[in-house]
Amino acid sequence: MGKVELVSGSPIVSQTEVFPDDYEDFFENGAVALHLIGADGMILRANKAELDLLGYAADEYIGRQISEFHADADIIGEMLDRLKAGEKLVRFPARMRAKDGSIKHVETTSSAQFRNGEFVNTRCFTIDVTEIVDVRRQLARKDEEMRQVLEALPAAVYTTDAEGKISYFNRAAAELAGREPIVGEDEWCVTFRLFTADGQPLPHNECPMAIALKENRPIRGVEAMAQRPDGSMFPFLPFPTPMRNDDGELTGAVNMLVDISDRKLAETNQRVFLDELNHRVKNNMMMLYALIRSAERESDSREARFVLNDAAQRVGAMAAAQQALYTEHDRTEVNASNFVNAVCDSARQAFSENVTLHIDVAVDAGSLANDVTMPLALVLNELLTNAAKHGCDDAGDCEIWISLTRTDGDFLLTVRDSGPGFDFKVTGRRSSGTGLVSGLVRQLRGSFSVAPGPGARCTVRFPGQFQSESSLDL
Repeated sequence: MGKVELVSGSPIVSQTEVFPDDYEDFFENGAVALHLIGADGMILRANKAELDLLGYAADEYIGRQISEFHADADIIGEMLDRLKAGEKLVRFPARMRAKDGSIKHVETTSSAQFRNGEFVNTRCFTIDVTEIVDVRRQLARKDEEMRQVLEALPAAVYTTDAEGKISYFNRAAAELAGREPIVGEDEWCVTFRLFTADGQPLPHNECPMAIALKENRPIRGVEAMAQRPDGSMFPFLPFPTPMRNDDGELTGAVNMLVDISDRKLAETNQRVFLDELNHRVKNNMMMLYALIRSAERESDSREARFVLNDAAQRVGAMAAAQQALYTEHDRTEVNASNFVNAVCDSARQAFSENVTLHIDVAVDAGSLANDVTMPLALVLNELLTNAAKHGCDDAGDCEIWISLTRTDGDFLLTVRDSGPGFDFKVTGRRSSGTGLVSGLVRQLRGSFSVAPGPGARCTVRFPGQFQSESSLDL
């Protein structure tokens, strides 16, 4: 091999001195970009991979200052200073300028060769990481976009790591909680104190977010209360959801807290309105009941008193149903047992002391829908009235058994008396009340049947899931 004479005062170094024959092929044809730089910053040699990386020919690159090919002068200056000081650089990031004007992001691993304490040259391995840097930038940009989206959300959002430590929170979360959470220290939730929906203290490590992480599953439909440092309270719905990596391993969780204060206020206002409405309806029914009873007492006509008595009993049954509904916490339904007992108590007032009522409501009967209560109260009142009128013996004694059960999702109301009974299919009706019952049962989308005596058994079957009709079909 010949000699390569270096310029700018550099010592003349032969290729055979720098590269013994055994390493020539390794240097020139290695897959990794490699170059040597002299003490004055001049490129002494570069292999084919280095030239291909930047797109230069050998005479365009070798023998020139390395700083000409670096986009950042301070970076290459720092690299050379640290190498001359004997420091080894490992994957040092830099930017190099290619022949086509593009910028290559590289990582350089380099060390210096010294002879007799004198700096001879550097040995630099260069890796092109442009694609990796671009991907990192894209990910960083997406992360920033996502962060901006989360910050813009009006809902409180925060994340934790797999151990429950807060890793991020948006501004809405801090404002809702009334405090600035401490990332990496606060656990499970951004709130100050937690309580269950009914006001019981709820430790943070038992909150919905903690359960979602510990059991690795989303938690839904759980209401809670939070207290701010200033003592104010707010109800909220959490939506904690675990986050997993490509291998399905738990990496953390994200939670959104939805403030339901407005909804709770609306529910309270609605409850107050319904209470007032129910109270007025109850009072109006009781006033109507009193007026009918007064008219009954003042009437000289036996037939009129009979009609007014029936009307009063029916209004009384409706008032009893309304009262049962009024006492419920949820005005959309009423406890089945409370309802049956209220209507029976109202009907009992019109019966003699010789009429005995036996009430049996199944434990699993549950609740009756609001729309069911009025027609069912009238049905039960008519059946009780008929049983009391036609089920007594010669001495006026009568026993009536009332039961309400559930079978295959349907309600079964049964009224049985100790009288002689009757055949509904033959007579068509026991009194005018049974005709009313048939019409009301149709409104309930149910069926009505009578088992003949002795001891008539009247059965009303109607769906447990009731949908009201727009008009009565009596």
